[in-house]
Amino acid sequence: MESHRSNTQLIKFLQQELSISATSIAMALRHSEQDRGPLHMILWQYGLVSLEQLEQIFDWLEG
Repeated sequence: MESHRSNTQLIKFLQQELSISATSIAMALRHSEQDRGPLHMILWQYGLVSLEQLEQIFDWLEG
């Protein structure tokens, strides 16, 4: 299931709705470039979002 929403929109959602810090997002962005994974999965893999937050991200991506 591929989303048409941009990383910029996702980052805005992460910061405004889930209160994820800019530092956490920046670290995840660096890792997503290295690991070639989607930003939301990198955040989860590194423990920067909870499973509940990950579910909210998936709901947002589908919306």
